[in-house]
Amino acid sequence: MTRFDADEPTERRKLFAEAVAAHRTRASPFLTIEVDRDPDIDGEDEPAPWVQFADQTFNMDVTDAELDRAKSLLSEFPEFRIDQMESPEEAEGTNLRITARSDANRLAAFADRVFLDVYGRDDDYRAWVAAV
Repeated sequence: MTRFDADEPTERRKLFAEAVAAHRTRASPFLTIEVDRDPDIDGEDEPAPWVQFADQTFNMDVTDAELDRAKSLLSEFPEFRIDQMESPEEAEGTNLRITARSDANRLAAFADRVFLDVYGRDDDYRAWVAAV
């Protein structure tokens, strides 16, 4: 990979697909995608959302409302399924693991839609591949 961020839909999906390919080629433990924190969406003290991918599984933290939106999004990706949900008492949300066996482009499309549909980012949000 030669670039690590993008803020246009086509370029983001290309970046995410390249990150998946690099992750698979390198057999790295995981890849992480992060976005800017948006105080209007994330609240004052909330961190910016992130998505990790490893072993054909997406991992993300979601609030109850975000969990509902993630479940709705999965109806458009029938080959993906929720594998695990954990809601520790000390946490205010749910850690969600979604099994996703697909090609890099389909995985990239899903990751982009997570930030748009689940986390409520605008179409021109900037994303970074923070770890591969």
